Amino acid sequence: MVINTNIEAMQNANNLNMSATGLAKSLARLSSGSKIVNPSDDAAGLAVASRLQSQITRIDAALSNVINAVSLIQTQDGFMKTIDKALSRMGELAMLAQDATKSEADRSLYHHEFVQLKDYISATGLKEYNSASLFSTATIAVTVDAGGTTFVLDGTPIVQSTATTYAAVLGSNSNLTSISFAQATLLLVNAAGGQIAQDRARLGAYQARLNFTNEQLTITKENLASAVSRIADTNVAEESTRYARSQILVQSGTTMLTQANSLPNTTLRLLQS
Repeated sequence: MVINTNIEAMQNANNLNMSATGLAKSLARLSSGSKIVNPSDDAAGLAVASRLQSQITRIDAALSNVINAVSLIQTQDGFMKTIDKALSRMGELAMLAQDATKSEADRSLYHHEFVQLKDYISATGLKEYNSASLFSTATIAVTVDAGGTTFVLDGTPIVQSTATTYAAVLGSNSNLTSISFAQATLLLVNAAGGQIAQDRARLGAYQARLNFTNEQLTITKENLASAVSRIADTNVAEESTRYARSQILVQSGTTMLTQANSLPNTTLRLLQS
């Protein structure tokens, strides 16, 4: 029996320190919701979770790009729908202007409305969506995944180009000033009507593809988030059990350390005897 070196107290103190460390770790995990509080908890897991989280962030950006592209296409189609209605009315006016019973004054009124509709279509061709031209020769590339893959909208309607059927309707040869002009104009309007049907169908195909891309990105994000959760998130049920165990060990260790520190007092009995 010795006084200077209390081995039992040292052992109990060491056990108490380990229990207190475990209790502190459990508290940190439960309070943060993260299994990896410090890099030393799981160095490899931290690296994997960090890479996956970065990929999730990029997917979020790609999702935003896809949604914006869908909004652009919907905006395009909205304008094309009104152009289609305008062309239908222009075709109707061209038919009415061919009526031989109509006077030149009547035909002039038809022509006036026809010109207004031409101006409307021409102005629509200059519309933009957040500084991006809706109806021009410029292509629009959309980044659609975390790896930087792009989807090019290279078949958008080109309303202003001189090489399109729309331009023929908007030109000076398209008018209702006479029956012969009205007949020729009707052919141009019919051609533009067929073109707008094709353009709207192409926009619909683009939107369908982007909708599927949006769905795929959402599923990928969900799976990656699940993987990150398995690596980094705290299992509250398991950690609560560890916390309760560490708490009991700390309490019992503290009591036992008190007892171990009192052991040298027994030597006084030897001295007293």
